[in-house]
Amino acid sequence: MPVLKNSTYKPSLLFRNKHFNTVYRTLFTNSRVNFTRKRLELTDGDFIDLDISSVNSDRLVMAIHGLEGSSKSSYIVSLTNVLNQDGFDVIAINLRGCSGELNRLLSSYHSGKTEDLEAVIDHIDNHYNYKEIHIVGYSLGGNMALKYMGEKSSLSKIKSTIGVSVPCDLKATALKMNSFSNRLYLNEFLKSLEKKTIGKLEKFPDSFLTKESIQSIKTFKDFDDLYTAPAHGFKNAEDYWEKSSCKQFIPFIKTPTLLITALDDPFFDTECFPFKEAEASEFFFMEPTTYGGHVGFGTSLYNKKDTWCEHRILSFLKHQE
Repeated sequence: MPVLKNSTYKPSLLFRNKHFNTVYRTLFTNSRVNFTRKRLELTDGDFIDLDISSVNSDRLVMAIHGLEGSSKSSYIVSLTNVLNQDGFDVIAINLRGCSGELNRLLSSYHSGKTEDLEAVIDHIDNHYNYKEIHIVGYSLGGNMALKYMGEKSSLSKIKSTIGVSVPCDLKATALKMNSFSNRLYLNEFLKSLEKKTIGKLEKFPDSFLTKESIQSIKTFKDFDDLYTAPAHGFKNAEDYWEKSSCKQFIPFIKTPTLLITALDDPFFDTECFPFKEAEASEFFFMEPTTYGGHVGFGTSLYNKKDTWCEHRILSFLKHQE
């Protein structure tokens, strides 16, 4: 039932091109936020850096970036500015190794590592006095957020959750990224991942990693088989994708949750759009837009404060009050 078919997202002609919409925000927006950084020490000896933008509110949004993103990602910065202006504090979570400093362990972050999200929530619950807490996750961070809410279906600390451009089926997304039209995106992701993995090799020279194997990575499957799976206790890439995809956890979500996703997302195949799960749920709302690209949702070159997605998020958050 909760498939929202009448979205207000109406982009101009240029933003109906999925690739232009996908890259525009990253290449042509430059907003800033004066974050205050706090390092959260984890029980396994690693750390997560939290970037906080406070307006002394009793309402908090936890924002989680996508693959190889950070609190500096344009969508996190834009969201933070909009939410601060409406009286929400924001804590932007830099997943392990994404804050500008390599994390301490051989393992790192991945799409299904919800124990790290839980550690942040517990820290906030123990050290802050927020009346309400919400989660907004983009792409990989959205998968983590939705998976977590399905796992913790009886959780009362989180008032609502929003995912934007979430790869609900990790296998389908990984295979889709092999297409010719996605090669530039894939290469950029792999370039960043290769650099970090080389850093892991230098820090752990006796591990299973070798320079030759890292440099041979050509696809996400290669990377997940070589590093993600063995570093995080999965059998292989297929095992990682199967266990970490959020789609299977959506039926267990019992907290108001919104998925904003574009049907022209170049990274997604049909398996990534959980229509059936939304139709069967009382709590999971899906808003499929005809256009939008991947974490794009721009509307016009002439609108310098182009924040349709941010205000759609804000509308959902305020609807929960």
